[in-house]
Amino acid sequence: MPSGLTVQPVRNGHGIVALRAFEEGDTVCGIPGRIVSASQVWRYWYRDPRRGENCFRFDEDHYLDPEGGIGAFANHSCSPNAGIRKSRGRLYLVALRRIPAGKEVTHDYSSLLGVDDVWSMSCNCGYAFCRGKVGNVATIPIRRLSRYVRLGFVPKFIWQKN
Repeated sequence: MPSGLTVQPVRNGHGIVALRAFEEGDTVCGIPGRIVSASQVWRYWYRDPRRGENCFRFDEDHYLDPEGGIGAFANHSCSPNAGIRKSRGRLYLVALRRIPAGKEVTHDYSSLLGVDDVWSMSCNCGYAFCRGKVGNVATIPIRRLSRYVRLGFVPKFIWQKN
């Protein structure tokens, strides 16, 4: 388990909870795992939907399978306190704002879903302005999306088409 974190029961199953405060911009943890193809993720969904849902979009054609590690417990919020940033070929959970000790660390799943992604789910994040559904990047309100892009929480292959 990465330092300063634990996995425990939260609003939606089990989640990552901060054992200490993280300041805005702090790296909360790296997300280890194995890089797999999109077709492998579809195979996961047919055998074990939760495993498929826990994969992170890594690049245009690949996903990171956290293989039951810390990343498998990274829950969604429509008002997250962290985001996923890719650096030097790895994914990191980075504080979007201050995260006090004892709070769940969440990110916006939609920030990693390109307009070509068809996966969606109902949202139960508890935020007063919850979108009700987690969908692709086009479902994120524009002001929030602009902030995510500015902070590096939306990969260029998702928001910047050549």
